[in-house]
Amino acid sequence: MAVAGPEIARVLAPGGILAGLWNVMDDGVEWVAGLARISGSAAIGPRDTPAGWRAETADMHRPRKGAAARFGSPEQAEFPHGQLRTADSLVATIATRAGMLVLPDQEQQATLGRIRAFLASDPETARGEFTLPMLTGVLRVRRL
Repeated sequence: MAVAGPEIARVLAPGGILAGLWNVMDDGVEWVAGLARISGSAAIGPRDTPAGWRAETADMHRPRKGAAARFGSPEQAEFPHGQLRTADSLVATIATRAGMLVLPDQEQQATLGRIRAFLASDPETARGEFTLPMLTGVLRVRRL
């Protein structure tokens, strides 16, 4: 928002709404919290969980120090849903995250191995398909 915010405010009419959506894993579910713990921040970072999303977006709309406010107070809402997954499909998705792609190959393979082992050891994810609990977080602000 530091770069895009002023341009969005320039083209958005006063009273207009800006909304952003983030899909995050619901670490309020125990096995998802365990997955986040063993994965490391390259695989599942703070922005990939509800608490991290809330903290990251709480002040996102605020201007840099000394600049005029462009947007009013933010509203945040979360909507639960899920994605049907297998251990292999979840590991494949995690392997495509930017933090994973920049790891040295050996570290990347070790991280993915830990994730596979965790998913194989948990009764909810060990056999076939399971639902990955997700939340879609919405941040909405009104142009002043």
